[in-house]
This record gives sequence, C-alpha cells and structure tokens, in this order.
Amino acid sequence: MRNTAKLTTAALAAGALTLGLTACGSGAADTTSDTSGPLVVAASPTPHAEILTFVKDNLAKKAGLDLEVKEFTDYVLPNTATEDGSVDANYFQNQPYLDDFNKKQGTHIVPVVTVHLEPLGLYSDKVKSKDDLKAGAIVAVPNDTVNEARALKLLDAAGIITLKDGADNAATPADIAENPRKLKFKELEAAQTPRSLEDVDAAVINGNYALEADLSPADDALAVEPATDNPNGNFLAVKEGNEDDPRVRKLAKLLTSPEVKKFIEDKWSNGSVIPSF
Repeated sequence: MRNTAKLTTAALAAGALTLGLTACGSGAADTTSDTSGPLVVAASPTPHAEILTFVKDNLAKKAGLDLEVKEFTDYVLPNTATEDGSVDANYFQNQPYLDDFNKKQGTHIVPVVTVHLEPLGLYSDKVKSKDDLKAGAIVAVPNDTVNEARALKLLDAAGIITLKDGADNAATPADIAENPRKLKFKELEAAQTPRSLEDVDAAVINGNYALEADLSPADDALAVEPATDNPNGNFLAVKEGNEDDPRVRKLAKLLTSPEVKKFIEDKWSNGSVIPSF
C-alpha cells in the first residue's frame, strides 16, 4: 500500500507565504536542519513518488532510513517547501528547471544525485503522425520557461519548426526562425497539457504527466526527446547546506542502487522512464 500524503496548493499556502517573508530578510541560506526525525521528501506522483515508495517499502528499513513521501502535483511548491523547511528534500525536477527557479525565486536548492530521465513527447488525439499536422494547427506547450524551451527544441529536432541559432533554455515561440506550417502555440501549465489534447491538435507533454494520463512515449508519441546526452535527468535535491545530512546520503545511495535500477526498467519497460545512473 502506498503510504503517501497528497498536498495541494491551498494546503501549502502558508508555507509559501513564509518563504516570501523570510526571503525578504536575507539572501543567505539557512543550513540548520533537524536530522533526528524521518526524512520527508516532496515528489511528483508519477514516477517519482512511485520510485520513492519502492525504496520505502523494500530498502529503507534495512538501511536504517525512516522515509516519508509527500506528493505534490505542481512544479513550484516542492521547491518552496524545501526552501522553507516544510520538507527535507524533493525529487521531481531537472537542472535547467532548477537553475531558472533558483534565479527567479531567490531559493537555494541544490541537486544531490540524478536518478532518471523522462523523455518529453509530442502527443495528439487528432493525427497519427507529426507529418499530418496541418497548417495553422494548435500545439500546446508547457508555459514555464525551461519546459517551454525544451518543448520547442523537441519540435525543432523533429523537423517541425526551426529555432534561431543560439536559442537556449529560455527559448519562446519568438525564437522560432522557421514555422512552415504556421503552427499556433497554446502555453499552458505543464500539468494541464494532457487534458488539452481534446482541444488542440497536439501537445508537448512532460514525461511524468504523460504517464499519469496513460500515454507512452514509446507507443503514443509522434516525436520523443532523445535520451543520449540529455541534460534533463531528474534528481534528488535539498536546500543548500543539507547535502551531507546522513538521511539524505542514505536515500541518495538507495535511489542509485541496482534494486532501483531494476525496478525502473521493469516497471517502465516501454522506455517512458530511463535510469540515469
């Protein structure tokens, strides 16, 4: 049985407010942390919380780790909760996203160990091939800076659009050099992209949200982000100063164990989640 607690935006509003107030007082990271209690980790439900729950149920006790998993359904609160101490760590994001988040929010989150990659994919309920996208088709993309750029790079790699030379991890539709089909882009919160498939011609969907919507990158995607040399592996992260928390070190070791690698490969044999260690 999954032993997780789901947290919503409303439930953590107070924590987010605390972050905003303390951020005004000092730019220095508070490195104090109580390491005597359970390690509380914020995670996206799929696949992050599933991987953590496997660790909790099968590996943690033997390693002397008391692990608590809290599920978050967005890409903001796991970091703000880690920053303000509501949780001890999080597991949901990649390096480009974290770099952008820390810069914009003034947070001090750092990676500990990379665990897996979820390839980004282009999906559609309207067409069977990327070549069938018609002129003026509407394509939904995530609206956060890094994932939007990642989505546009996928479309560029698939030959659907061409980005300007030098387009980086902050690329937007304004950085498109060639759009021969005159595609229109609908910018949505990443979690909303699977539900948008009824209303748009195609959508670029993050791997975890695709999994939650029973979409397989290998079987359903019109185009898939390449796994080789991909900088978007998802990692365990903590507030700066807590990297050497013994509980965090135990979890980092377990998350990169042969048992977890086998669990990922067996559960997501279609390649929708790929070990990065």
